[in-house]
Amino acid sequence: MLRALANRNYRLWASADLVSVTGGWMQVLGLNWVVLARTGSATSVGFSVLLSTLPALLLGPWAGALADRHPPRRIILAGESLHLVTALLLAFVVWRDLPISAIYGLTAVGGLIGALEGPALGRFAGQVVSKKDLGNALAWNSITNSAGRVLGMSLAGVLAAMVGNPLLFLINAASFVAVIVTVMVMRPAEFHPLEVSPPEQAGVRAGLRYVGRSRMLIVLFALGFVLSGLGRNYQVTMAAMTEGPLAAGAAGYGALSSVFAVGTVLGGILAARAKELTMTVLLVAAAATSALQAVSGYLPGLFGFGAAILPIAAGAVVIDTAKSTRVQLDSQEGMRGRVLALQGAVAAGAGAVGAPLLGWMSEHLGPREALLVAGLVTLAATAVAAAALRVRRPAVEEVADEIAVPVAA
Repeated sequence: MLRALANRNYRLWASADLVSVTGGWMQVLGLNWVVLARTGSATSVGFSVLLSTLPALLLGPWAGALADRHPPRRIILAGESLHLVTALLLAFVVWRDLPISAIYGLTAVGGLIGALEGPALGRFAGQVVSKKDLGNALAWNSITNSAGRVLGMSLAGVLAAMVGNPLLFLINAASFVAVIVTVMVMRPAEFHPLEVSPPEQAGVRAGLRYVGRSRMLIVLFALGFVLSGLGRNYQVTMAAMTEGPLAAGAAGYGALSSVFAVGTVLGGILAARAKELTMTVLLVAAAATSALQAVSGYLPGLFGFGAAILPIAAGAVVIDTAKSTRVQLDSQEGMRGRVLALQGAVAAGAGAVGAPLLGWMSEHLGPREALLVAGLVTLAATAVAAAALRVRRPAVEEVADEIAVPVAA
């Protein structure tokens, strides 16, 4: 379970990731709540998510081709520096109470930077650890990200109430400094080299042809689109539930966000203990989380909704980790950046469609009904994906074999 942590470079990278994710989720909570407070609309929150994800949808393939041809370390340093400037500008805009259009604009800029940096981050993970430890490292990344989410959401709720939202953006800016310093002090001699795309296989078209020949990648991306679009936009549905049926306000939204984050930690531990993260594990987790989502809005009160959110979050992390592991290990090293970029573009497209759609459904059908419809659609998509991949082995038996759940602390 601790294989990846034996590597010094990975320990540094995981530590920097924890700091960065903590700051990032503080900004996410602050940004979502500022938009919701100013507009009073869940659709506006969905629109903000759309602006942050649209650049990855439009530019992801070109960013992947760039990552396959150039050292990812340089791209990461440039991207983190630009993220730092954007976070500082957001802090100023929120502090000075400038128009909401300025927040939307900076959100789009941040999405653009993330789109260009994302594939390089994925390839860099493959350089920090060996191929045999990559799955374990990705699982630990999930744990780190989940722990950062817990810290970020918890601290954000307290600090926003005490000193205001601008501080959340300043802390996020400081987190980018930590990442820049960490990347600069890592030992290049200990990196694990990855194949660089040769000139004849370079470019977006070559990457699209490669993905088009892989049935597994096509099914994985299609299922990921539905799951991410309708099953993962909980920043929209949790906001709608807390403002609507639950009537829990900002405190309830922060509490649910923290519960979701705790669930992602548990999911990361399950993924880290897995012998192998297969498509069957992914499909079982997708079916379980979809069924829970469908009924979550009808459970009694904030406690009941939170009780459903916990396993949904855990399943989401298992899904993401299994998906990322299969995408990286089952694709050629020289194509990995473009494959990861296409995965990011699919996720961005899902966010671009799903977040506004869920916001609209929450306002016109009701938050509970929106969760029900979305859960049933994702459950049906999971069944179609399972049929397409012709999974023959009983899923429960395989999951029991592959995930060893600890029975004692």
